[in-house]
Amino acid sequence: MSPLFFVRAGLLAAVLCGATACDGLFDKGSKQDIDAGDQKAKAGDFQGAVKLYEGALDGSAKTADVHYKLALLYADKLASPLDAMHHFSRYLALAPTGPHAKEAKDYKREGEAKLLALYSKGSPVSQDQAVRLQNQNLALQKTINELRVQKAATPAAAPGGAKKGEQVQKPIPPGGRTHVVVAHETLATIAAKYYKNKARWKDIQDANFYSVDGTAKIRPGMTLYIP
Repeated sequence: MSPLFFVRAGLLAAVLCGATACDGLFDKGSKQDIDAGDQKAKAGDFQGAVKLYEGALDGSAKTADVHYKLALLYADKLASPLDAMHHFSRYLALAPTGPHAKEAKDYKREGEAKLLALYSKGSPVSQDQAVRLQNQNLALQKTINELRVQKAATPAAAPGGAKKGEQVQKPIPPGGRTHVVVAHETLATIAAKYYKNKARWKDIQDANFYSVDGTAKIRPGMTLYIP
């Protein structure tokens, strides 16, 4: 890990927790996510840090520095210029005169040049076309990040509105091996038939049903996917 990254991370920590108490800047849950993200980043678990930082984002100005941290990770550690550009842009939108505005603008200029080179490689793409593609990708990435935040804040549920633990069957993959349940069969007897091992009933259940509390109920005529 480059020393420059830790310098930047240290500057961010000073901004976040310098003049006022950290608990006053973020709610307790957000601060815990950010602190845990800092630890993950220092340990080299950059994807883990990204997940924690994204969980702390709420779209408000107080999370501008979290966008900056994400931008640095994507730019310096994860080699993802589109993600880096998105978070630098979000930082500048939330803190246009913030302490890292100049550095964010510099990174954006460098990123635009890299994206232009990427998009024009092997084909005649103009700068305007490259910038348009870049903006489209940034908009898509923004939508993905917003959906991630919404998902993190929503209790897990199976598709179709079913509650967690309710038995809901998954769609069978095209071309997958299937079995039609007959009377008196159980997941264990079906596992014994296909795997010679009754203990693999859970593999069949997990392949056919979303989160189920206990053992799924099967009935004659039901078609099951055999993984």
